[in-house]
Amino acid sequence: MAKKELPFWQTKSLQEMSKEEWESLCDGCAKCCLHKLEDEDTGEVHYTEIVCRYLDREACNCTEYKRRQELVPNCVWLKPEDVTEFHWLPSSCSYRLISEGKSLPKWHHLRSGDKDLIHKRNQSMRRKGIPDDKIPEEDWEDHIIWME
Repeated sequence: MAKKELPFWQTKSLQEMSKEEWESLCDGCAKCCLHKLEDEDTGEVHYTEIVCRYLDREACNCTEYKRRQELVPNCVWLKPEDVTEFHWLPSSCSYRLISEGKSLPKWHHLRSGDKDLIHKRNQSMRRKGIPDDKIPEEDWEDHIIWME
């Protein structure tokens, strides 16, 4: 009987993963495209219901992915070397889960084989959020939401 090989996310650290493995971890939730506000005194991060204007809210991906840093200089760009900073990511984020030594959820496409299951389970930003060009930045505090 052949020994079952463990999946790469259970055997490698984020820093050891290939670019393809790293990219495949993204579950497509688009929660990283939510604007966040940080309390200057406590460092606590608060999510808003406001999403980047370049987020395709149906497909849950960036319409300007290759130019995102140019168009939105403070756009989140997750990199393995920043793993210690992942505390601000949602608790369901694959990158955060792996960095904390936790398992991927059952609905994650690498476990389920279904890239659409995250949306079916209502774990993504599909059809949610308000584009940031529709609300003045000074009003963003009025749009803070609870995010686990």
